[in-house]
Amino acid sequence: MATIKKWMIEEKEKTAILLRCIPATVVTLFVVSVICMNLLANKTLFQNDIIALDGGILISWLSFMCMDIITKHFGPEASNRISILATGINLLTCLIFFVASVIPSNANDYSAFDEIFGGTWFILLGSTVAFLSSAVINNRLNWMIGRAFKKDPDGKLAYAMRTYVSTFIGQFLDNFIFSVIVFVGFAPVFWDGFHWTVLQCAMCALTGAVAELMMEIVFSPIGYRIATRWKQNHVGKEYLDYIEKRRKIK
Repeated sequence: MATIKKWMIEEKEKTAILLRCIPATVVTLFVVSVICMNLLANKTLFQNDIIALDGGILISWLSFMCMDIITKHFGPEASNRISILATGINLLTCLIFFVASVIPSNANDYSAFDEIFGGTWFILLGSTVAFLSSAVINNRLNWMIGRAFKKDPDGKLAYAMRTYVSTFIGQFLDNFIFSVIVFVGFAPVFWDGFHWTVLQCAMCALTGAVAELMMEIVFSPIGYRIATRWKQNHVGKEYLDYIEKRRKIK
């Protein structure tokens, strides 16, 4: 118990310092993208015998780009903490949306509003499990690839490789885990037999990962400039010094 309590106190301290240090714009974009991704996942944009795509692919690339920037500068553990924070805010937002949807109103017909913002519990479950799982893998893989570039770890090539590879794998896992949970596991039961096959889930994950990788390639120069500017301006020095101090003590 003492060890768990000590760990919780240390995690709370690390998170508090991190939130003081990390630029608010990136955190805001990250959190908003996670919330939007959850809402957009309710709509299937395209479906045939092999491929199926949901609306989440339109915004999920932004979530991964933010994670890549945070991982590059603060490390994978910091990015994991922000991912958990974003997930918590998303769950709170969904709860508020749900409460608003169940409150009766005679002012107008809000059935469409209630259906969209009331949400579906298994979509929320699937998106939460998929996002947290893929985020941890994406952040760790990004960090490991970056460390492999010994000569120029802060160069454009290193940043491109670490973001492209981790984004593709992370996005594939995110899409696949979500699709299997929602469209194979729960949709046939709760949506009158509507479902995706495992092949459709795999192809959706692959197609989505390729599409989101293309977006990452387009926008990664922005991420690289942000990460470079953070380093030049010594952004988050308090957190980085704290982590280094804790590492030396251990």
